[in-house]
Amino acid sequence: MPDPRFFESLSPLTVAELAERIGGEVARGGDRKVSAVAPLASADAGGVAFLGDRKFAAALAATHAGCVIVPASAVEAAPEGAAVITSGESQAAWARASALFHRAHALDIAIDRSEAAEDDSVFVAPGVVLGQGVRIGRGSRIGANTVIGPGVQIGRDCEIGANASIGFALLGDRVKIYSGARIGEAGFGAAGSKTGPVDIPQLGRVIIQDGVTVGANSCIDRGAYDDTIIGENSKIDNLVMIGHNCIIGRNNLMAAHTGLSGTVTTGDNVMFGGQAGVGDHITIGAGARVAGGAGVLKDIPPGETWSGYPAKPLRQSLREAIWLAKQASGKVSGKTDE
Repeated sequence: MPDPRFFESLSPLTVAELAERIGGEVARGGDRKVSAVAPLASADAGGVAFLGDRKFAAALAATHAGCVIVPASAVEAAPEGAAVITSGESQAAWARASALFHRAHALDIAIDRSEAAEDDSVFVAPGVVLGQGVRIGRGSRIGANTVIGPGVQIGRDCEIGANASIGFALLGDRVKIYSGARIGEAGFGAAGSKTGPVDIPQLGRVIIQDGVTVGANSCIDRGAYDDTIIGENSKIDNLVMIGHNCIIGRNNLMAAHTGLSGTVTTGDNVMFGGQAGVGDHITIGAGARVAGGAGVLKDIPPGETWSGYPAKPLRQSLREAIWLAKQASGKVSGKTDE
């Protein structure tokens, strides 16, 4: 279930009502009531999950979801106890269902510093907007014109720069967020449908642990359903992009223009050079290093240094670059001799 500090739960629907509103058809269990969406692995009897790819057939068979949205060809694969809705665009249908059950709390009421601050040591500069339910720990400072969304929790001795925005987030102690950073915006997710792409509601949070620094104008998206997590004491430069559901280990270093796609996992003490890019669902082991400008398209084992595009172990990447340079040089000199 999405965190109630950030999301409002809307009224339950019967499976038949849901199917009508999302463009699906009831295969069985139309009278059952459901009240939330969730992934196959974590859905309960009141939850709605979906099968988007045959490779998740085992997860479908094991799910405890009260209702599943599946292609017509997969009805028999659904658990016997689950209600079933069929759709030719199951992920898009699930996205529509999400919007029917969950709604983000709007920042339509601001509270005073006295309601949010742990004590008088909290400093809130002019122009700051604090949503309902915000809590700010002792000794923290919030810069001018920053917006802190409803329900956000900020620990002690934090420093938030000017013109930043923080939503759907829990911050530990001694966290530094520099000016212009965007924490907790919706992750980039869309499902294909007959009418075009459908935004997938992002129902997770951002968890920033103790001692993390986030540079100016960097963006950390909230999770799609689970959380985006930034590990203790990690240091993130300016203009870094971290996609939804990433899990960053402790003591990571990310130079400017690093970009991580969704669901990237890094171990502790990983380092990224400037403009490094990482594809989605990739794991980078503890102590690994990614050279500046590298494009990572597969997992990196612990302790290794990779470079190039596509990224490869450093020695291999350098050997290939040297060989290519020699081949190019030979061709150029051959043309000159003619």
